[in-house]
Amino acid sequence: MAGCLVLQEWDRPLLETCCPPCAVRGGEDLATCWPHHQLQRAGQPDRHTDRGTDRQGGPFGLPTSVARAHPHPAGVCQGAGRPPAAPSPAYFLPCHQDAGLQATGHRQEAFPRSGLWHLQLRVFAVEPSHGHLPAAGLLRGRGGCHQLAGEDPAVTESAAEADRSRIQRAAPQHGSDGRRVGPSSACREKLEKTIILYTKVLLDFLEHHPCPFIPLIQRSLEFAVSYVFTEVGEGVVFERFIVQCMNLVKMIVKNDAYKPAKNIEDSKPESLEAHKIKMAFFTHPTLTEIGRRLVSHYFLLTEEELAMWEEDPESFAVEETGGDSWKYSLRPCTEVLFLDVFHSYSQTLTPVLLEMVQNLQGPTSIEEPVRLLIKDAVYNAVGLAAYELFDNVDFDLWFKNHLLAELQVSHHSYKLIRRRVIWLIGQWISVKFKSELRPLLYEAILGLMQDPDLVVRIETATTLKLTVDDFEFRTEQFLPYLESIFGLLFQLLQQVTECDTKMQVLHVISCVIERVNIQIRPYVGCLVQYLPLLWKQSEEHNMLRCAILTTLVHLVQGLGAESKNLYPFLLPVIQLSTDLSQPPHVYLLEDGLELWLVTLENSPSITPELLRIFQNMSALLELSSENLRTCFQIINAYTYLSATEFLQNYAEGLCRSFCELLKDITMEGQVQVLKVVEIAIKVSPHLGAHMFQPLLPDVFRGILDGERYPVVMSTYLGIIGRVLLQNSSFFSSLLTQMGAEFNQEMDQLLGGLIEMWVDRMDNITQPERRKLSSLALLSLLPSDNSVIQDKFCGIINVCVEALHDVMTEDPETSTFKDCMLMTHFEEPKLTDDEEPPTEQDKRKKLLALSDPVHSVSLQQCAYEKLKAQQLLMGEPGFQALMETVDTEIVRQLQEFLKGL
Repeated sequence: MAGCLVLQEWDRPLLETCCPPCAVRGGEDLATCWPHHQLQRAGQPDRHTDRGTDRQGGPFGLPTSVARAHPHPAGVCQGAGRPPAAPSPAYFLPCHQDAGLQATGHRQEAFPRSGLWHLQLRVFAVEPSHGHLPAAGLLRGRGGCHQLAGEDPAVTESAAEADRSRIQRAAPQHGSDGRRVGPSSACREKLEKTIILYTKVLLDFLEHHPCPFIPLIQRSLEFAVSYVFTEVGEGVVFERFIVQCMNLVKMIVKNDAYKPAKNIEDSKPESLEAHKIKMAFFTHPTLTEIGRRLVSHYFLLTEEELAMWEEDPESFAVEETGGDSWKYSLRPCTEVLFLDVFHSYSQTLTPVLLEMVQNLQGPTSIEEPVRLLIKDAVYNAVGLAAYELFDNVDFDLWFKNHLLAELQVSHHSYKLIRRRVIWLIGQWISVKFKSELRPLLYEAILGLMQDPDLVVRIETATTLKLTVDDFEFRTEQFLPYLESIFGLLFQLLQQVTECDTKMQVLHVISCVIERVNIQIRPYVGCLVQYLPLLWKQSEEHNMLRCAILTTLVHLVQGLGAESKNLYPFLLPVIQLSTDLSQPPHVYLLEDGLELWLVTLENSPSITPELLRIFQNMSALLELSSENLRTCFQIINAYTYLSATEFLQNYAEGLCRSFCELLKDITMEGQVQVLKVVEIAIKVSPHLGAHMFQPLLPDVFRGILDGERYPVVMSTYLGIIGRVLLQNSSFFSSLLTQMGAEFNQEMDQLLGGLIEMWVDRMDNITQPERRKLSSLALLSLLPSDNSVIQDKFCGIINVCVEALHDVMTEDPETSTFKDCMLMTHFEEPKLTDDEEPPTEQDKRKKLLALSDPVHSVSLQQCAYEKLKAQQLLMGEPGFQALMETVDTEIVRQLQEFLKGL
């Protein structure tokens, strides 16, 4: 018969301490009244009382005076009536700052100045039901029933006896002094909730007030460990209570406030006291028992889990155990506790775990199902503690001599171990696994991907992902198995039916494609044909569509220019994912933008359909979300792909969006916008400058005003440098426009620009931009303009600084050459582990061949400009001009120009 809750006596004083109105009903509604308790702790009025603001220091912030009104009808569990009664004054005490609770008997506790009460935890035991009630009753701790400070013992005992009598009269008579609460009882669930709420008090207290909790560490550990890890709890605890107790132990073990500093002298007294209590409690026998019980009892797969394996293998295989699931679910809770205890006491627990492994070496008989379950649990522990066992386990030897043999056992009943072993290898792959053993592992994976059991195949796919995603992965080792394994992964993707499982398999496929890159091209035909069907089937499952988008990202990167064949499917997917008027964009936008970007980067040429998708960008820029950087990258990709068509169609609207953005955006955002403009002018100097002309006056004005942010100023100078160097006629018209705005002569405005440019040259850190500035200023020469001649010294200073940045000396000939020059385009030679260049990378290199920064020698340019200035002014005039330059700068310039 199922276990039942046994309530031998109701601890009314404790209930009245927590919630007096609920005590009226014998605690039946304590769980449902928890919001009331929280409100009272926060000092807020609520419907339970008409004096919610009375904050005279009751327990946990509860008011000492509680109104008699309560919304619950009178009565106790199972229909036993009881009239509402006013709370007894004996049970309510003010929580003074210098007072604490004291227990009678041989134990005494106080929380000086803590403002908190000590809540003695009682547990309502869960007993197997055999028609009679046990005599154990409520757990009151080792000291028996405690008396609250300030109470008359006689009053306390009298109240307790009255409660016992009342409950006994209301309970069905079974020949005992209590009442049985069976599994079907309406009261059982509420009693369990009450117990959990009591444990939650301890957990919250520990989390938020670790130092005042120190006096409770010893008894909390004794309480939790005795019920969870000894025979005391057998048959009387329930799952949620076990989770709470384990969390209590975990929080004590892991709490930083309970750990001494590396230098003991720097430790706080409270930390040393807590550490001393922990060390005294966690003795070798205690730790050994905890470790053994966790592995051999709590790690065992339950009948329910084994049934799920058979009936719903996909749910079993992808059961969620991440995040905060350890706070609420038993299995993740036990695993997290094991990890924390093992990490803190590895010297004690390592021999214990290794002994358990040694006792299970070799294949286990399928006739011993319990031993199979134990082996599964022990291997689970070894996988979880992989990093802690690094120095104690020769995993390579274990893999070759034992684990591989276990993977070869094909009996149906041994699937438990096959699945666990391949999982175990996945945990160790990044910890300790020799590279030369990987082909053996790929062989094993290839075999297990054809295992009859679906759970084993799914687990194998997960381990494959961990293997190829590892730092030590070598493509050349994997290539012989790529075709077979990829084909089996595709079969698995088709075989599974649940969205979560398909997502998991798609992530594995994405990872494989990403790591082997272009090597995947011969094998993706079937996947390319299947993804459109899967996309259509997943219309109601946006998270699965996110996984499809991720797979498409890696697929496009692997296919490169060949991805153009996917456009009939790919472009509508991008259109839907990035359209803010479509509801799915909430889930798909981030991945959709990434797919859009890689599609452009790998596109060999523009198409009308690809150009049309840009209509979505205006709304995206208005959104100003965290995806703005990706949007700017997409705009740049269009510019590199087809600047003329793109700018003619969209630059006007883009310029308006940028003007709005620059009004309310961070400095980093301003730089990103300005870089887009700079790239447009770089790719198409005439069209780019014309299309973004409305933005350029602000750039010019920012330079003249001495923009104080160096990165912004550097970008300003880069834009004006491009215009001056590559579109001088437009620069002249801009200068005229700005002169009219500032009501200044053009020469005066130009002089101010050059002066600020020279003064803020140190804001420019990139060698390319420094060379660009030097070339732009040199482009003003030769000139008979007096303003430019007045700034000649500054121009030469900038030129010499840039020459130092870009010139390298040939040690054999003692001559200098410009290291930024590019004379021709070469396809780079790649190793197997290097990613090939994208189509956009190729476009950038071709663009560099025509970019003055990479096609014009600064050394040669300086020489020719100075020679032209000399011819214009004549030798005496030129010498007078050169005398305005510092002699050391002149000497360095002559050194660079030597031999020309």
